[in-house]
Amino acid sequence: MEEIKNFINGEFQNSSSGEYIDNINPATGELIGKIASSNSIDVQNAVEAANMAFTSWSALTLEQRIIWLDKIADALEAKKELVAQTESKDTGKPISLARRVDASRSISNFRFFAQFTSQQNPMEFEMEDAMNYVHRKPVGVVGLITPWNLPLYLLTWKIAPALVMGNTIIAKPSELTPLTANLFASILQDIDFPKGVFNIVHGLGPSAGQPILEHPKIKAISFTGGTQTGRIVAKTAAPLFKKLSLELGGKNATVILADADLHAAAKGAARAGFTNSGQVCLCGSRILVDASIAQQFTELFLTEVRGMKQGNPLNEATEIGSLISIQHLEKVESYVKLAKQEGGTILTGGNRPTISGLEGSKGAYLEPTVIGGLDINSRTATEEIFGPVVTLHIFENEEQAIEMTNSTEYGLAGSVWTTNLERGRKFSEQIETGIMWVNTWLHRDLRTPFGGVKNSGVGREGGQWSLSFFSEMTNICVKLD
Repeated sequence: MEEIKNFINGEFQNSSSGEYIDNINPATGELIGKIASSNSIDVQNAVEAANMAFTSWSALTLEQRIIWLDKIADALEAKKELVAQTESKDTGKPISLARRVDASRSISNFRFFAQFTSQQNPMEFEMEDAMNYVHRKPVGVVGLITPWNLPLYLLTWKIAPALVMGNTIIAKPSELTPLTANLFASILQDIDFPKGVFNIVHGLGPSAGQPILEHPKIKAISFTGGTQTGRIVAKTAAPLFKKLSLELGGKNATVILADADLHAAAKGAARAGFTNSGQVCLCGSRILVDASIAQQFTELFLTEVRGMKQGNPLNEATEIGSLISIQHLEKVESYVKLAKQEGGTILTGGNRPTISGLEGSKGAYLEPTVIGGLDINSRTATEEIFGPVVTLHIFENEEQAIEMTNSTEYGLAGSVWTTNLERGRKFSEQIETGIMWVNTWLHRDLRTPFGGVKNSGVGREGGQWSLSFFSEMTNICVKLD
């Protein structure tokens, strides 16, 4: 059983409280570790280390920090299989998914920001009698708070731009999935990364996260997580005039227009609905289908869903693993029950399966579930479930499809399926959301802006937007002779 300690000033340390939180493998229900339960004292220690390291780290040239990003990427690549195995054990996701997404993307985040930053040109604006030079400065000590669904993937998505811009970091991973953050810290030790530049404080939100939000020397907060928690983050950080980035929840639509390639759309909708057991903020949990092709599409879609292999995450063939915890499983099941009360019909799934090789275990499994017959404004169809549950809805025309797609408080992502690419683009322009895909899903160019509208967040990440968030841009105007 692993003991997960804080990582402060380059060393693993016990929490000041001496208390621990259980770490459970959600696929088996087994206790696999104890996590440090930290408080404001630990946050203060981390801030002191980060503040002390800031002077030397920010004094490095941009080129020197880029070299460090490449070193980190190389070190992660050398441990890629270990990262994937660790992430699968901690989250219950299939090992194939952990390799393909979590481990690979954690490496590519550093490689991308190293290359992208090296390609930036100086920003200069000439006037008739003066020259303006835009100068980037690091923000200072920044706080990164990340969720349990894509633990190292999303943490490195913030670490890389924060480091390359010259900031030092206090990170708080989810208490449900601390293992890969802990592994990342040990990798930094292996490559002699400068002490104090990157620090981890483990623990619960109220005792460890809140002190990060409130600390006056932490100048920016980048948070990814649920909308309700995001409200707390904003309420705390905004009055302190901290820079704030919030990537929050979603209730995304997958829209199937009448001219879509139905076989491709059915495969795409199944992938969008059930990747990582639906525990991705970008998942398409509402499927909207043109009435003229609804029956044909539904049959194809249900065939795809029923053919998805659910099982032990360590089985190479497994496509769907467990949910993150029994408590979350029970929450998701409550929505299946609610859907029935709201007049919905369970078209497939809805039960806890028996997993071969894990009989008798306390794994948090739920069959991929498709629900039809619900009103588009029902609670099941508008509230974020964050599990392997999708609802199926029918529209009569494109105008109604747009209205239904925009009918939630969220606006993070979505996809539309059509053989007319121009139609797909024009449809997407009318959707109140941060990103739309046409005939694909989760196809990411890291240079593009990522983030939501409405209750799905504030700010953007990716490319230039991440570099701008983790820097203060100042202007120097030089009067010419």
